[in-house]
Amino acid sequence: MILTIALIGMAVIAALGIRGRRSSRDLSEWTVGGRNFGKGATWFLQAGEGFTTFTFLGVANRTFVGGATATYAIPYIPLSYIGVYFLGPRLWRLAKAREYLTQADYFADRYRSPLFGKLVALIGVIFLLPYLQLQITGLGTIVQLVTGSRSSGHWSMVIATALMVAFVLWSGIRGIANTAYLKDALMIGAMIVLVIAIPAHFAGGIGDVFREIQRSAPQLLTVPHNDGPAGSNWWISGVLISAIGSAFFTLPHLWPPLLASRDEQVIRSNNTWLPLYQVVIILPIIIGFTGVLAALHGFRVPPGGVLLWLTGQALPDWLVGVIAVAAAAAAMVPAAAISLGISSLVARNLIPLRGARATLALNHGTVIVVACLTLLLAIQRPSALADLLLLTFSGLAQTAPAFLAALGDRRPLGKYPAMAGLLSGIGVVAWVEIGKHYAAVHNINSGIIGLAVNLAVCVVAQGIWMLRTSRTGEPVAESDALTAEL
Repeated sequence: MILTIALIGMAVIAALGIRGRRSSRDLSEWTVGGRNFGKGATWFLQAGEGFTTFTFLGVANRTFVGGATATYAIPYIPLSYIGVYFLGPRLWRLAKAREYLTQADYFADRYRSPLFGKLVALIGVIFLLPYLQLQITGLGTIVQLVTGSRSSGHWSMVIATALMVAFVLWSGIRGIANTAYLKDALMIGAMIVLVIAIPAHFAGGIGDVFREIQRSAPQLLTVPHNDGPAGSNWWISGVLISAIGSAFFTLPHLWPPLLASRDEQVIRSNNTWLPLYQVVIILPIIIGFTGVLAALHGFRVPPGGVLLWLTGQALPDWLVGVIAVAAAAAAMVPAAAISLGISSLVARNLIPLRGARATLALNHGTVIVVACLTLLLAIQRPSALADLLLLTFSGLAQTAPAFLAALGDRRPLGKYPAMAGLLSGIGVVAWVEIGKHYAAVHNINSGIIGLAVNLAVCVVAQGIWMLRTSRTGEPVAESDALTAEL
């Protein structure tokens, strides 16, 4: 019954996505929907990025293993909306005037360097691939946990990926917007049901859960003040890098929702109220603490699927199936947005073709290839990109200095110093994460260390560049030709 309900739910999600189709004869309509999305569509496109498989699996699991350390997931998204509120309108004006469709368009134009645009596009594709695999693998894990069948998880991954590809190819960003409404409604409804039912089933209520944790494992209710693997250094730097990454538009798949907005007022209005939406993240943390209590009472709670195991124990099968649909939506919709982001970078920036039809065909082909590749890895080698996944957020955050330097009317940073800083920062992140040198940096997030090196390299390289250009008479800073227009 559970698997049947889950599959029906996936089909409904895809059907909603397909209904969003409008004539998509060029990449602009397919990627940013004609730049006429109102508050509702933009709200759910932006908010939906906070509700992924990480919400269903990661937050509760992190709480189960590390207690209050999971709370780092609560503040960084509201903090990032502050940056989007102030920087988003300026970026939107630039994008409309210069017809940006992707993150790489911005860097290529603002730095007058197609090479820089291609570099940013390549980095975006590489670092988004593991994030896409995470969504697909998470979906299979969700179905496997609620059905108890490994084969069911694999089949669900195949079916959900095929359905996701179908509605993305058919409808583009409008299909993603259509499904985002249902996804968020299911997610919020599911979390409210679970946060009431699960603590009541295992302890009598939420208050009882925390009273028992306070008595039996009080150390889980605070973040340790040390430089350990889950201490205050890790927590503070994790919040900072996550907020920086989101506030300064470092994730390529977050650009289309912003660029699709109808006007600046939509951006300001939504980012005033969107922080309230993230209160929902508190709910899986409560469920994770309930898992701790269940383990203390002798239940064999699987550390990799706490929320869904508790769901299976506390709810009837038909309701578990509905929860599985919500979890599937939490994987399919972000996966669709990531696929759109990757394919747009490839077709628009990495392999530009002449003609709108050829470009759109390449874009659609990229969606299919990327989805098949990540599905194959998710089934055959689910941990193949595990190390690279650690690089995703911290690595992409290295675009923040170059982004900010080019946002004003004058650009004080040259293209070569900016590229040197970006590559240096990514190199530091790779050294820490792949080499697992966490103790050497006192468990400060590798992205923060990378940004420090990034900025230092930018300053030194810019100084050398200015010295060189002053001798040759070349300008050291470029004015923005759009100042009068904007």
